[in-house]
Amino acid sequence: MADSANHPEIKPGMSPLDVPAAVTGALTDFFGARVGMVADIDEEFSRVIGALSDFTLLGGKRVRPAFAWAGWLGAGGDAGLYADAEDPEAVFRSVCALEFIQACALIHDDIIDASATRRGNPTVHKVFESRHRDNGWRGDAGHYGQSVAILAGDVALAWADDMFHGSGLSDAARNRAREPWWRMRTEVLGGQLLDITAEASGDSRVGVAEKVNRFKTAAYTIERPLHIGAAIAGADDAIVDAYREFGLDIGIAFQLRDDQLGVFGDPAVTGKPAGDDLREGKRTVLVGTALARLRESDPDGARHLDDKLGRVDGQDDVDELRELIRGSGADELLEVEIDRLTRRGLAALDSAPIVDEQRERLAEMGRRATARAW
Repeated sequence: MADSANHPEIKPGMSPLDVPAAVTGALTDFFGARVGMVADIDEEFSRVIGALSDFTLLGGKRVRPAFAWAGWLGAGGDAGLYADAEDPEAVFRSVCALEFIQACALIHDDIIDASATRRGNPTVHKVFESRHRDNGWRGDAGHYGQSVAILAGDVALAWADDMFHGSGLSDAARNRAREPWWRMRTEVLGGQLLDITAEASGDSRVGVAEKVNRFKTAAYTIERPLHIGAAIAGADDAIVDAYREFGLDIGIAFQLRDDQLGVFGDPAVTGKPAGDDLREGKRTVLVGTALARLRESDPDGARHLDDKLGRVDGQDDVDELRELIRGSGADELLEVEIDRLTRRGLAALDSAPIVDEQRERLAEMGRRATARAW
């Protein structure tokens, strides 16, 4: 488990580029404060929490806390424009709790997708599968690894609430943020359910994939974090509405870029094998668009793509499916849609009644998110 260390100072003028290190610092402090509580239970529990700590602290771009923090600043939270000013350190701790929800989502997602790697390292369930096997324990090593990882994700979800409610925010601020916090957690779980159902049923309708993008990614990654930041600041409906419009468009564009990387991305950048979405049978907007176009121009190719999703036998199959998708023109259409959503999302900020200094900061964050240059 990581030790507490000196961390960047939390101050309202902090650059978005400094936010990730500051988030890691706040999370490190939280884990450090839980060492005794965990050790009092058992050494084996400490081992699991150590793995959760490594997973949470040693990776991730901290996109969600960054947008929530920027949302608070943009709504004049540091100046108390709409409500009594909150302690900036308490606000920052509260938005860092979003990283625990992200840790839960990723750990469970890796189990659902049977992924062996995440960020270039073994997934949590694979770490404990190896521990079971190396110790020659009874039962199935894979089942044990998944069981432990499920519990690690559950701890992360519980600790998200602990960190948020124990952050030092005033009761008034926590009450204002409660509704978007609740909705965000429900939305991401609903989006995940839609995702695995579409994959299992073979539902390749673009509309279904778009709904998955809306709830599994856009709302959870940008829209609701901004909403939470605005709620902590006590912002009015005009700011919340502008944030949500911006967050929805940028969040969907962010996921479309992720879909593209899931098929065509460089493993050195993504931390996952090339074409991983094709191996997992993901029914993304990219795949749905390719199937729709191929059904008109190349019905045999459409059937082959549909049949082989989630059933690839090796890199040759991945390369073949990639070429079918590229040949359909779906990847070019995706670029056009990413650009359209990005421009529309940025336009939502133009007339928003937010702090001018933060307007361009949010716009740059949006551009970086959709380009995956974060």
